Formats: sequence, structure tokens, C-alpha cells
Amino acid sequence: MENLQCQCGHMNPPGTNLCESCGRSLTEKEQNSKLVDMRYEGTARRSQTYNKSIIDKIWNFFSSVKVGVSIIIVLLVAAAIGTILPQQAFVPATTEATIKDYYADTYGSIGRVYHYLGFHDLYSSFWFIALVGMLAISLIIASLDRFVPLYKSLKNQRVLRHPSFMDKQRIYGSGAGAEDTLEKAEVKLKELKYNIRTDKNGLLAEKGRFSRWGPYVNHIGLIIFLFGVMLRMMPGFYVDESLWLREGETRAIPEVPGYYLESKGFELENYTGEGGEEVFGEALDRVGTVAKNYQTDVVLYQKAEDALPGAADGQEMVKEYPIRVNQPLKFDGYAIYQMDYRLDELKAMTFALTNKETEESLGELTIDLIDPVDTYELENGATVELLGYYPDFSGFEDGEPQTATPLPNNPGFLVKLITPETPEGETSFITIQNTVEPLGDNDFKLTFLSADTRDVSGLTVRKDSTLPILGLGGLIFMIGVAQGMYFNHRRFWIQQKADGTILLAGHTNKNWFGLKKDLDQVVEYASLPAYTDQQDEIDKAEKAEKEGEALS
Repeated sequence: MENLQCQCGHMNPPGTNLCESCGRSLTEKEQNSKLVDMRYEGTARRSQTYNKSIIDKIWNFFSSVKVGVSIIIVLLVAAAIGTILPQQAFVPATTEATIKDYYADTYGSIGRVYHYLGFHDLYSSFWFIALVGMLAISLIIASLDRFVPLYKSLKNQRVLRHPSFMDKQRIYGSGAGAEDTLEKAEVKLKELKYNIRTDKNGLLAEKGRFSRWGPYVNHIGLIIFLFGVMLRMMPGFYVDESLWLREGETRAIPEVPGYYLESKGFELENYTGEGGEEVFGEALDRVGTVAKNYQTDVVLYQKAEDALPGAADGQEMVKEYPIRVNQPLKFDGYAIYQMDYRLDELKAMTFALTNKETEESLGELTIDLIDPVDTYELENGATVELLGYYPDFSGFEDGEPQTATPLPNNPGFLVKLITPETPEGETSFITIQNTVEPLGDNDFKLTFLSADTRDVSGLTVRKDSTLPILGLGGLIFMIGVAQGMYFNHRRFWIQQKADGTILLAGHTNKNWFGLKKDLDQVVEYASLPAYTDQQDEIDKAEKAEKEGEALS
């Protein structure tokens, strides 16, 4: 595409609508229009000029406002779908089954598809982050496509403009003027805080140009905000993990390398309705119990720098702390919150091996429900072999015992009982409420004696290094909103011909009432010719034309 040469001799880039020097209309559309299109000052935009290479096509695609709006709509629809089923972070804490199995078991085929498409963890799914990235690219390209030519045009705008540019402005006036009209107009415009530039017999008054950059400041804020959102996918920037910690247990803190947490005990305190707690009387009558405080007394350990991998004693105590609701344990930018609890989880079960006929005990054994062993040696040469352990027995499938979850909610044991009287052993399947002897009646059985329980604390590990970035993006966005909404760009062109005739034109990107108010003061003070709002005349003419068509 070749450059466009104006009648004034200035060479304009291809795609320019108004001459950058004098303001003449360069296209047939502009020449036939009643008012000039001042959007982007009539300058050439890259997306409307080049469309040959693959780079041009990509640029043109992302510079389209329709594409940006479409991406936003897709993101909003995806966010709406993400509310149909609970997000992964809100999966009930009573299960430690895999997330995939949870959605499939709870919601059937819909849950399986929901999980497969990544809606269960929507804001961390790769395709959602990809859409956010595409939106950021669209904002960057669309902003550059419009900002650069607009900035160049406003920076290099001339004081003197061709009469065809002046009389196609919305605010226009012409008439006789005095010799000192320009001087008086300049004085008054300066009082109104306009920046004045003069050239020969012309004057350009301008103020509020910075308001034109409001939308682009908005875009910068959004880009920074989206950058912060995408940083959440990077390791170390954002952590939101759940940790179930049992009393007496030490576990590595998820997503926090080198740190461990030990639970020394869990404490639950309920309101009793006494001692000034009468305010909770109604709630106590309705639900029975209301938690006053629940906390986990923990010890934070850090792996020693010189510790060998896998060494049991390679941990150094950092601090002891009681984690309460809204009183998290904080360290190295991380915070561990008390979020939930489970009371009286089974820890171990004690049985006695007894003769079914004589009730004589051959000894006792205790099965650790978290880490059971395979063989238990008892008195009198008796042995109990643990052939299978099912923490949450849910029934039989094809003759095989099944477990619903890895939690010891309903333990089931497949055991082999070996005694001096039965050296080949007897097989039993034992649950809390029932005993099954699949190979016939046995002479011996395991009799339940007692169970040990412990409380479990539901903790949440959080870290968000992106908050300052998100906050900065939000602040810049709001600055752009204020910049674009509460300020406007106003300009006046005043030229005096050799015969004393005054040409007057005015333009603003918004708030034409404010522009006319300023102009009225200048007209009165400097005796400028009366002006007209040509858009009003165009609207009246179109209205009369429509009424005439309706009557005919």
C-alpha cells in the first residue's frame, strides 16, 4: 500500500482518513460526510492497514474489540458453569478419596465430565488460564493498535487547519471579528486553564488531553491484574492446600518444602449457656451445641540444612503455636488456618483371641488402623495374620471386600487365626458389628475389647504473593476509570483570515455541555462570531425527513 499525498503536499501513511498536517478529508467517505470522524484523530491504525503476513493476521485478530468481548463472555460463561458443582476447594472434608472419584461417585456422569473438563478447579485449569492469557494479549494489542497513532497525532497536531476540517466539526462558527479578537480569546482561554498554541493567524486551545489515556490506563491495570492471576499458576506464588493432621502425628506441610507440622493435641470448647453466655441460649436450644473455640496445638519443624535425606532426626523446631480460628500460624509468607475438625476418629482397635466354646483367651492384640502390621504373635504360640485391611468397609463385590475411603470409619479385617489346636489356621472376616467365617465354622474368634480414638484437625495452608500485584492492577484500573469518566479533552481552533473573518471550531470527546459553557464565555469576552451545534441541525433534519416519510 502506498502513502497518501494530501493537496497540501503532506505524505500520510496508508489508511489515514484526515491529513495529519491540514486536516483535509482523504477518503471518499470522509469527503461526503457532514461531520469528520475524530475517532483516533483520523489516523491510520495498523489493524486497518496491513493484512498480508501471519503476524498481520494475528495482530488484526487480537486487535478486534469483538474478539476481546467474546473472550470475556466465554470467561463469564465458564465462571458461571463453575458454580454449578462445588469447586475442589469446597469438597467436603470428610472424604480423602481422590477428587476424580469424588465427583464421579457423587454426581455420576455429569461429575465425571465436569472433572474431566477441569471445571472442578476452574481458575487453575490450563484452558481457563489460556483464555485469561488471550484476553491479556487482546488488551495489549488492541491498546497499542489505538494508542500509538492517537498519541502521535495529538503530539504532532498543527495549529492551522484547512477550512474543510473546521466546518466539519460539530461546533462551528464563522463571521466578522475585530483586530484584537485572537488576543482577547487567548487571554480568556488562559483564564479557563487552557493550554494555548499560536501560529501566524491561528490559535489552538486545549486542555484535559490526559483524559484520552483513561481507557489505556484501564487496560494497563487489567493487564497487571491478569498477570497476577496467571502468576498463581507458577510454583511458589500461590498456595491453597488442605492438611488433615491427627493428634500425635507429624506431616510434611504440602507445597511448603522443608517444613513439617506436629499436632500435640486438639481442643474443642462449646458454649454452655452459663456465665454470661445467655445470648447463645436460643442457638443452643435449636442445634444443641455451639463451638466457642477449637484449636490445634502444633509444633513447627524445619529440615536442617545439613540433614541427610530421609534422616528421622534431621528436623529443627521452629516454634510452638496454638492455631485458632482467625489466628493462623504465620511463617515465611505462609499462613496455616484452623478450618475444620473431626472428633473421635478410630486410631487402634484391641481384640482378644478366644476359644468360642470355653471363652478362654489366648492373648490380646492391638491393630494400628493407620499402619497395621501383617503378623501378631500371641501367648501360647498363637498367631494372627492380617491378610487384608479395609479401613472403610462398604460391602462385597464379586466376593471381594471393598473400602469406600482410606479413612478408618468402618474397619474390616481379613485374618487367619493360628493356634496350637488349629495349626493350619482358620479364616475370618471381622467388622465392628459382624464376623463372617467364609470357610465354615471356626473354633476360635477375635473378640472386640476396646478402641482408641483421636481427633483430627482440618488445616488450610495459604500463601498469596500475587496480592500486591492484584492490588496494584486494581488501583491503576480505578485511576483510569476516574481519568476517563470525570475529565474530558476539550479543544478550540480559532483562525482569522486576511479579510478579518473569524473561523471557530470546537471538539471534545465527551461533555459537550461543558465545552459550550467554556466557549460561551470566550465568545462574549472576545466578541467571537456565534457558533452552531451542527449535530443538532443534523438530528433535526433527520427527524423532519422521517416525519415526512411517515406522512407520505
